Amino acid sequence: MVPMDVVQRQLDAYNDHDLAAFLETYDDAAVLYSMPGEKVMAQGKESIAQLYSQRVFSVPDHRAELLGRFVMGDTVVAHERVYGLGQGSFEAIAVYAVKSGRIRTVWLFR
Repeated sequence: MVPMDVVQRQLDAYNDHDLAAFLETYDDAAVLYSMPGEKVMAQGKESIAQLYSQRVFSVPDHRAELLGRFVMGDTVVAHERVYGLGQGSFEAIAVYAVKSGRIRTVWLFR
């Protein structure tokens, strides 16, 4: 599966609040960073599951709208507008490193 397809499956599962499908797109040792500063938000599928089940998928109106995306090799950069986490919406950039059909690393800029 090409990197853009993996990231699209991840976004679809994210918007469906489907934790199992969301986690299937991630490598077992995936790491999510909050940028700038590379603060580790989650490391490994169990940590990712805990983060998203408690902070994101538990919010009924939460969703992300894709504003733009580009791909360079195994790297996918997505520009999104996120709704439902706090007051109003906000824009974010997510940089995904995809290896062997799974997301290995994500850098989230907000």
